[in-house]
Amino acid sequence: MSPGDGGPGPASDPRHRWHPIAAVDDLVFRHVYHGKLLGRELAVWRADDGFVNVWENRCLHRGVRLSIGASDGRELVCAYHGWRYANRTAGCTYIPAHPADAPARTICNRTFVAVERYGLVWSAEDPEGEAPPEAAELAGAETLVLRNLPVNAGAGLVIDGLAGYDPESLAAVARRTGDAAALQLGDGTAIVFFVQPVDSDRSVIRPVMTPAPPAADRIGVLRRHSAALEALRKNLEEEAARRPPAEPMTPALEQVPIHLAELPEPSPRGRQAPLRVRVARKWDTAADVAAFELESIAGQLPTFQPGAHIDVHLANGLVRQYSLTNGPGQLDRYRIGVKLEPESRGGSAAMHHTVREGDVLAVSEPRNNFPLRRNAERTVLIAGGIGITPLLAMAQALHHSNLGFELHCFARSPDHLAFGETLDRLGDSVTAHLGLSPADTAAAIARALEGRSPSDRVYGCGPAPMLAAVRELAEAAGWPAETVHFEYFANPTEIDDSSSFEVALARSALTLAVPAGRTVLEVLRDNGVDVASSCEVGACGTCSVGVIEGEPDHQDVYLTSAERAEGARMMACVSRSLGPRLILDL
Repeated sequence: MSPGDGGPGPASDPRHRWHPIAAVDDLVFRHVYHGKLLGRELAVWRADDGFVNVWENRCLHRGVRLSIGASDGRELVCAYHGWRYANRTAGCTYIPAHPADAPARTICNRTFVAVERYGLVWSAEDPEGEAPPEAAELAGAETLVLRNLPVNAGAGLVIDGLAGYDPESLAAVARRTGDAAALQLGDGTAIVFFVQPVDSDRSVIRPVMTPAPPAADRIGVLRRHSAALEALRKNLEEEAARRPPAEPMTPALEQVPIHLAELPEPSPRGRQAPLRVRVARKWDTAADVAAFELESIAGQLPTFQPGAHIDVHLANGLVRQYSLTNGPGQLDRYRIGVKLEPESRGGSAAMHHTVREGDVLAVSEPRNNFPLRRNAERTVLIAGGIGITPLLAMAQALHHSNLGFELHCFARSPDHLAFGETLDRLGDSVTAHLGLSPADTAAAIARALEGRSPSDRVYGCGPAPMLAAVRELAEAAGWPAETVHFEYFANPTEIDDSSSFEVALARSALTLAVPAGRTVLEVLRDNGVDVASSCEVGACGTCSVGVIEGEPDHQDVYLTSAERAEGARMMACVSRSLGPRLILDL
C-alpha cells in the first residue's frame, strides 16, 4: 500500500510520506479549510480553476490564520489587514496599506503539494514520489468516504487499534500497512482507514469503503460505522490517557524558497532573463496583433500584479517589453499581446514571423512600475491600440473584485480591437471608441474624465500623442497629478547624449566619469555596479536611481513634471546631468 512501510531510510520519516489532510468534499466553493499535519497548521482551498492550494496557515504580515480569511476564487484575502495572496504561488499581490506599491516577489507564503485520490486530499512536507500510496483494495472500484473521526491519540496507537475494528461482529480481517489499515469485512465490503497524524497526540481517521453501497442503503451504512468508530475512539482515548504524554510536534518555520522556472543563473550584468518558457499557444487576436500564451518549462512562474511586464529576449539579440494581460490568480501561464509595427526594428517582426508554438523563450521575471491601486471609488482606464494590454489585466482584477471602473478602448476599427473575447466578459464597463479623429478622440477622453471624485484614479497606456492629450485634459479637468498614471511603450524624446560629467556613488565610495555618447547605466555596469533595467529607453522606470545632489537632465517619459522638478531621482538609461557632477544614492 505504501512505499517504505516503516523501514529505515527517508520513507520512514513522516515528513517524506503522503498523508490525507482533508476530504475532497471539505473544499466547498470559496471556502478556506483549516487543516493540520505533523503539528503544522494548513490553509487549504480550491481556486475557481480547480487548483487545490495547501499553504502554511499564517499571513506573512502579523501571523494571523489565513483559514479565517476569504477566498474570491483566485486570491485569498487575509481577514486582518487585507493582504492578498495569489492562487498557485501564494505570492502577495496587494497590500492595502501600500496601495501604490507592487509587493516584493519575496513576500510569498510557504506552499505544499496537493493530490486528490480516493475522495481525499493528500499532502506532504517533502514527499517521496509524485503521488500518494496505492491501495489495492480501492483500485478501480467505486468508493464511499465515511465520516472522518478526530481522535486524541497518536497515529501509531490509532493504527494498532484499527486492527481490531469489527462493527457488529462482521468478522473483520485486518492488514496494517504504513499509515493505513485495510479491513476486509464479512459482508463483502472492504474499508481502508487512512490516518492523518495531526500532532503527536492527535490524529484523524479517514475511512474509505469499497464497493460503495447503493444510494438507498448509504444512510444505514454511515450510521453503523459512525457508531462503531465512536466506540473505537473511546477505547483509543482511554488507552492514550494511560500513557505518558508525548512532546508536541514543532514544525520548522523556514524562509520560503522561491522556486522559479529557470535555468542556471545568467550573467549579473545587463538585462537578465532567468526564466525559460514555452510558447503553448499563439493566435491572432486583432489585425496585426498576435497573442501568446507562455507556460513554464519547470517550476512555478513568479507572481505578478496588474500592470506588470516581462522582457522577452529574442534569438536575434533584441530585448522587448510586453505587458501581461492575465486576470487575477491566472498564474499557470503568462499571456502577452504583440503588435506588428509597420517599421519594426526586428522585435515585433520576430515575434510575429519567427516565434512559433512550441518554441522556448528566455524572459525576465515580471516587473511592475505601473501598479494598480484598488482603493479608488472609480478607476478610469484609457487604452489606445495595443495599450490595452496592461489595462486589460487591471480591468479583470477590478471586475473580479466588484470595484467600479470604466475601460475606454480606442482603436481604428473593430478588427483592431485586441482580446475581444476578454473584453466581452467585462460587460458594460467597457466602451469601444472606433475610428475617431484626433479631435473626436480628445472629446471622448474629456467626457471620460468628467465627474471626478477625490478618490478616483486614471490609468492610460497607448501612443505618446494620446497620452499627452490625457495628461493635458486631466490637468484641465482638475485631476491632481498624483491621481493620473501612465505607461509608455516608447520614448518620443530625442535623446541628447553630448554632455560629459561625473557621478559620485555615495554608498559605494566611487566616482565615475560619464563621457559623451555613453549612458550612466552603461558606465555603472562597466564598473561592476549592477542596476536593474528593462526598456533602456526611458519609458518603464525600472532603472530609477536616487539623486542626492546635483541637477539631473531628465530625458525620460516616466517621471511626472512634479517629480522632475523635485530632482530626487532619475532614469539611468537616458537621463544625464545639467552640471559637472551628480551624487547618486548607489
